[in-house]
Amino acid sequence: MHIAYLTPEYPHKKISNAGGMGTSIKNLVEALAAIGHQISVLVYGQKEDCVFEEGTITFHLIAQKTYKLGGFYFYRKHIQNYIMDHSEGIEIIEAPDWTGITAFMHFKIPLVIRFHGSDTYFCHIENRPQKWKNRFFEKQAMSKAVAFIAPTHYAGEVSMRLLDLPMHKLKVIHYGLQLENFQNNHPEDFTAYSLLNIGTLIRKKGVFQLIEIFNKLVELEPTSTLVFIGADSGDVQTGASSTWELMKSKMTANAEARIFYLGKVPYHEVQSEIKKAHVCVFPSLAETLGMVTIEAMALKKAVVNTNIGWAQDLIEHGVDGFMHHPDDINSYISTISILFKDQLKVEQIGQAARVKIEARFDINKIAHQNLELYKSISSQ
Repeated sequence: MHIAYLTPEYPHKKISNAGGMGTSIKNLVEALAAIGHQISVLVYGQKEDCVFEEGTITFHLIAQKTYKLGGFYFYRKHIQNYIMDHSEGIEIIEAPDWTGITAFMHFKIPLVIRFHGSDTYFCHIENRPQKWKNRFFEKQAMSKAVAFIAPTHYAGEVSMRLLDLPMHKLKVIHYGLQLENFQNNHPEDFTAYSLLNIGTLIRKKGVFQLIEIFNKLVELEPTSTLVFIGADSGDVQTGASSTWELMKSKMTANAEARIFYLGKVPYHEVQSEIKKAHVCVFPSLAETLGMVTIEAMALKKAVVNTNIGWAQDLIEHGVDGFMHHPDDINSYISTISILFKDQLKVEQIGQAARVKIEARFDINKIAHQNLELYKSISSQ
């Protein structure tokens, strides 16, 4: 098949930004290309137009454009026209839900939308008001799609309900990992009493809850450390320009001395930081899946995760990881303390986590699930 992916991000040295969504798309694209399918990756919002090829993958970088009026409409139409001008042979177009980028676009080719996390979804999860135009754009975009893919049952069902979409058009297909790139041959080697959190420093990732957890944990385990990896960001709730500075203001003196912020680390270096960690902690309040969770599990780490909705697809509590509500501070402390003192349990949980990832999140299996859906749509 010839499949096109429209996206605002993708991990590549020629592309200006990438996050979890881009990583999940890249994993799928490379797996599909490896089994002989032709892929077009169309990345909008870039600094300049550019087209280049890598094997059977063709990259189209679409420059951001500004307009005196109506940019929300005219830039979308510009993207639509660009795609149609380069659509020869394309059988399926996949686009993300975020901001309803395909609103006002019309294609003769079937459009599939994947729920990476819409503004509608995140506003609902975080219980904050949504701008009417964002909901309008996302509703418009959804009306053009013939099918919807979600990475977890929770993210899919909540998104379909919020956007008034027919549930029979939803297919749950997990994100996948290239497992050959996630190997930890010595899971017993780690820095004792160390915690790791990865992700943008933003309220919805549960970073303030994690500070509260560590404030208390360091009193029980004075040699414990906490490392944060991820870009800083502004805080919507307070209007502060730096979430990291807000986090620092919540730290006790003892905790601040044992917390280390590494900033944004190149993706290829993150694995070594995961391997160093005794326990990975992700008390997130809003995700669709959480790529860092499955990456840590693939590397045989004991993960203490959120227990909200989407996490139910990832972890069986006490078997291949642990789950608590981000506000249940004492449960996090209790679980982490147990793991700090029981190396056998850490290794057992880590091994079980790897088994889970191999069974459910192998990109080679996931690629065929996507293909099955694409083929069923293109044959209609």
